Amino acid sequence: MQRRHFLQISAATPLLGTLGAALPSVASAAQRPADDGWRAYDVATRIDLSERTTQGRVWVPLPARQLVGSGGAAYQRLLETRFDAPGASLAKVVRGPADAQMLMVEWTDATVPQQVTLVNRVALRDRATDLGAEARAINASAAELRPWLRATPLKPTDGIVGDTARKITADAGARTDMEKAKAIYDWIVAHCHREGSVRGCGTGDVKFVLTSGNLGGKCADLNGLFVALARASGVPARDVYGVRVDDSAHGYKSMGKSGDISKAQHCRAEFYAQGYGWVPVDPADVRKVMLEETKEGLAATDVRVRAANAMLFGAWEMNWMGYNHADDMRLPGARQQGPIGFLMYPNGETAQGRLDSLDPATFRYSIGSTRVAA
Repeated sequence: MQRRHFLQISAATPLLGTLGAALPSVASAAQRPADDGWRAYDVATRIDLSERTTQGRVWVPLPARQLVGSGGAAYQRLLETRFDAPGASLAKVVRGPADAQMLMVEWTDATVPQQVTLVNRVALRDRATDLGAEARAINASAAELRPWLRATPLKPTDGIVGDTARKITADAGARTDMEKAKAIYDWIVAHCHREGSVRGCGTGDVKFVLTSGNLGGKCADLNGLFVALARASGVPARDVYGVRVDDSAHGYKSMGKSGDISKAQHCRAEFYAQGYGWVPVDPADVRKVMLEETKEGLAATDVRVRAANAMLFGAWEMNWMGYNHADDMRLPGARQQGPIGFLMYPNGETAQGRLDSLDPATFRYSIGSTRVAA
């Protein structure tokens, strides 16, 4: 199929696609951001379904078109998406909950190579909220914040989650949204730990984390726990699912990845405080520094841990690309109808069933990141 499609995400962020021809040219200079702290990256995902059937499908998350922090300042922009899927019967952008977007590709001919190449060009710049400044007139409506207070199957707000949230905030004497969020952040850093044996980024099942007896997990578990505890305390909060795209400029080996980023997915979190807007946090990465920065591990009192702890309540180094905020979502058109906890990895299925997104060697996908001139 040689028909070329041009699909428009927005006036500033075109999505170019073709089912059988070479990848189109890159974004024009008019689509590039001004050079005020922005860095641009090409993030290329390549998938090859070695198990070719007449029912091959893949869903690949797309970066958020724009992510905005405090005061309305953007810290991520999607400049362009290009894809090539020769032999595919269908290739289109589909939308899930919470504005999650993904490229869905389908093959019905088992005799052709079932491959897709997707290239996203994104511009990123570091994000920080000035927590020392006086609160400003930044106030979202109750309707805007309501989705980020609700319970979900993986993030309940009652039972042990609600009880834990009440104890944390009461022990800290926290009254404001900012105080509650800081108390929860400090509690996770002090009491939880990164469990290296957990597959991928974890499941995000926060009730299991609290009842497991060891308070361990990966980023989707620990930052997901922050979100659930914040919501249980009446503080709007949400996960942001994404992938690391570059090494850390602060020298942390554990908080960056460049080149082959096939296993560099990372979930972050943010909460809403009236007068400040959405505030970035990442307690899971503090625990990652403690576990992985050196072979011996680092104590909480180590200067590198203390620096990460201070930075990651209110700031993100944007060597990371965000996809979406979607939880417990069903893949559009999937034959296996059960939901996935989050959309952070490529997903796929054949006539034999769903593929293992956490095993790129057998699923046969790779993700690579290259810094480019903006």
